[in-house]
This record gives sequence, structure tokens and C-alpha cells, in this order.
Amino acid sequence: MNSENPGQTSAALNDTNGQDTQATDSPERILLVDDNPTNLQVLLQTLSGRGYKLLVAKNGESALNIAHKGKPALVLLDIMMPGIDGYEVCRRLKEDPETSDITVIFLSALDDTRDKVKGLETGAVDFISKPFQAEEVIARVETQLKIHRLEQALSSRNRQLEAENQRILESMSEGIFGFDAEGTIIFANPAACHMTGLSETEAVGAPLTDMLKPQGTANNAVASLMDKMLTTGESGAEDDVLIANRSGDAFDCELACNPIFSGEALNGGVMVFRDITEKKRQQAALDKALEELKVQQEKVTHVSRLSTMGEMAAGFAHEVNQPLTAISNYAQVSQRLMKREPLDTESLIEAMEKISSQARRAGGIISRIRSFVKKPDHCLEKVDCNRLVQDVVRLAEVDARNNGIEIHSELAETLPAVRVDPVQIQQVALNLLRNGMEAMRDAPGKTEGIRISTVTVNDEFVEIAVKDRGHGLAEGAEEKLFTPFYTTKSDGMGIGLSVCMSIIQTHGGKLWADRNPEGGTTFSFTLPIA
Repeated sequence: MNSENPGQTSAALNDTNGQDTQATDSPERILLVDDNPTNLQVLLQTLSGRGYKLLVAKNGESALNIAHKGKPALVLLDIMMPGIDGYEVCRRLKEDPETSDITVIFLSALDDTRDKVKGLETGAVDFISKPFQAEEVIARVETQLKIHRLEQALSSRNRQLEAENQRILESMSEGIFGFDAEGTIIFANPAACHMTGLSETEAVGAPLTDMLKPQGTANNAVASLMDKMLTTGESGAEDDVLIANRSGDAFDCELACNPIFSGEALNGGVMVFRDITEKKRQQAALDKALEELKVQQEKVTHVSRLSTMGEMAAGFAHEVNQPLTAISNYAQVSQRLMKREPLDTESLIEAMEKISSQARRAGGIISRIRSFVKKPDHCLEKVDCNRLVQDVVRLAEVDARNNGIEIHSELAETLPAVRVDPVQIQQVALNLLRNGMEAMRDAPGKTEGIRISTVTVNDEFVEIAVKDRGHGLAEGAEEKLFTPFYTTKSDGMGIGLSVCMSIIQTHGGKLWADRNPEGGTTFSFTLPIA
């Protein structure tokens, strides 16, 4: 730097020639500006040896040149100078972005309040009156330099945060448009430009509703969200909006609009939008897969019911054969009665009534079988749970008689209705009853029979339990019991309990097994109250 004061001491000359007054890595620079050589000499002597790099100028023009080149942290600036005075120097420093952060302290013999106010209005931070005391100059310089360092550190941190925020915004896959209180875009991140096909220059300064346009809808979701937010200050969102890009192609997106406040004043907002085209495609594929899975599950469930009926076919054939034999016998009796003279009307009527009764009995058995094995659409109905259990018991009585086992029903008197697919729940209950009876076939507790019960669990569920006195579960069977193809039967397929579990889970209930202390197993499942 060029010294403006040829009368300086050698130490002062060293300062102005760029030599540090102390051996420091980066000494702070202070520019001393005064047209009086004596004042400059005093300032140099006052501040020398304190770790600062001192620069000097004896007029305003030279001060501006040195400030631009040397970038001092602080300027001690005289006001009354020939040419450009201190007020003008300070004003120019503060107007220039390259020097606006330089701290300025005025030095002047002017001590009028208006002069001081004028100096502060131009951008100075302090005012030292001439003649000045060395201690005052040192104290004020050190104080303002501390403040300057804090401001610089804060400014650096703010720049770091802004850079980090910018990187975050640029890396986000969501499109972001910032807009002011008039709905004009003031910011656009790269994702927003990419999705809409706009450049940042085209977007910024344009109305948001012109740059982000829903396609083919009478209701402009973008405008609605923005207007509501600017009116009420409340956030808003839309789950599925079709947006047209610049090329006219459309994409599905989610919208979210959030306000930006400065204190209590609403300054604008942020519109965030996410392209959900791929998400919707994946969801559609998932829905299709789930629907196909549901169809396959229903097929497996139906096959399981047919398999159950196949296993019970011999018993049902015997059950149906009994009323059919009775019908044949009563028909023969009726024929003989009709040939007698005189006609025994009373006996004939009685025989016909018995035929009718046995026909209804056979029809009831066949009806229950047809209802059980048919493949209805899966639909939920409001069902009397106790009645459903009673129907299952009638179906299971065939196996019960064949195995010499009694079925005991313990049904709660006041049981709320459940919302279920009755055929599928009958399938679960029948499967558990038949499993229990098979486990009891040669067990000591066979004479005690099998029990099926109902009870209300809470306000949401009822419980159906099937308790047998069989041999109980195999060691470690709890973990595999409801796994497909797991079975302890020599001729079993291992799908019965897994199908039951699938049915109950589909209904929103639970199915589990407990070992009975007295022997055997209790299978329980819950159903949602209608």
C-alpha cells in the first residue's frame, strides 16, 4: 500500500508499507484517514504494536482506493477533509458491495449532535471527538473490531447455511416454488423446473398459477390452495392432481402449500409438488396382485371346503339314506292303505305327514351341504353368531356320531351380531371341530366330548372357542401350527389350519391355540362385532 504521509516514523512507514506490527498469521487491517499529518502520527503511535496492520491515507479519494485494494476491517475516518469529505467517503464505502461490511468510526472536532447523527446515518458505527485520548481510541477500536469479527463469523455461517440449504433444495426430488404475497414466483428449485419443463428464468417473476397448471379439471387445485393459504395463513394439501408440463404432457402429483411468515406478517408461501405417476403405477400393480391373491385364496378356501365334504361324504350319505328309506317305507304303507275298503283316511294322512317330515329332514341335510360347498362371492353379512355355530354343529354331528363323540355347545345368551362371511366362518369352526374330534378318536378324554363356546370379549370382538380332550399339540408345534403344508396327520395336506388363519385374518380377527392343563387343546378365534 502507498503511504500518504512522508513524515511518518520508521515504524509507521513499516506499517504503511505492508509490514505487520506483530508477527501474526492474519493481522486485522485498520485504515487511518486524516488530512492532518500530526493526527495520523498520533494514531499510528497509539495503535502500533497491538497486532494490527495499519494503512494510512490523507484524503478521501486515497482512502477509497486503499479501502478497495486493502479491504481493511475498520476505518478511522476524519470528517473535515479537502475534496471528498468523510461523510461522502463513508457513504460510498457503504454503497459499494465490496466495501459495505467495513466498520467506520468517525474522528472529528465537530461535536454538534446533528453532525454525529449525520455521520451515523451515512453508515458509521461510532464517533470519536477530537482531541482524542489514546485509551478511548484503543477501547473503541477493539470493541468495534470484536463486533466486526462476530458479524463476519455470523455472515460466514449464514453463507454456509444458505449454501447447505441450496444444496438440499437442489437435491430434492420434490418440486418447490416459492411465491410472494401476490402469488408471484420468487424461487424455483431444479426439480420444479425439470417437472414443469420451465427454466428458472422463465419461472421466477411469473404468476404461480400460470407456471403450475392442473390439466382437465374445472377446479384449479393450485389456485385454490394458494388463495386459501394467502387468505387464512393455513397450510393445505391435495393428494392427486393432474399437472400439465410445458410440453402438454401430464403427470400425477401431490400438492402441499405452506405459508411463510416474517414475524406475524404473511410474506408468501411455498408450493411443494411430488410426481406420483410411478407411485400410482406401482399401487395399481400392487392392487392387481392383491386382487389376484384374493381370488387364489378364495379358490384354495373353496377347495378346502370341497375336501372337507369329500371326507364327510360317507357319513352324509348315511344321514340322507335314513330319511329316504323312511320315505320309501311310508310310501309303500300309503299304497296299501289306499287299496283298503273302506279307505282309512286318518292313517293315510298320518303316513303322508311322515313322508313330508322325512323329506324335509333329507332336504335340510342336502341344503346345509350345498350351502357349505358352494362358491359364493366373498361378502360380509350381519350374522347371529350363535345361530351360525348351531348350523356348524348340525354339520359336524355326522362325524360326531361316527366317532362316538358328543358335541357340547356353551353359547352366551346375549351375544352381539358379527359382520362376517358366514360360509367361511362355518368352514373355520367345522374344521376346528373335526380336528378336535380326530385328536380325541382314541384318547382317554373322548367320553367327555368336545365343546364349542361363544363369549363377548369386549366392545369390538366376540370369541368362538373349540375345546377338545385329545392328545394335545406336538412339542414345538405352536410355531408351525398355522404354516401351510405343516401337518402331523399321515394322510393330511396341511392346508386346513393355514386356510382358517387366512380367513380369520381377512375378517380382522385372530386365531390361536392353547394347551389345556387337563389335556387336549383349545382353538380360539375372534370376530368383529357388527
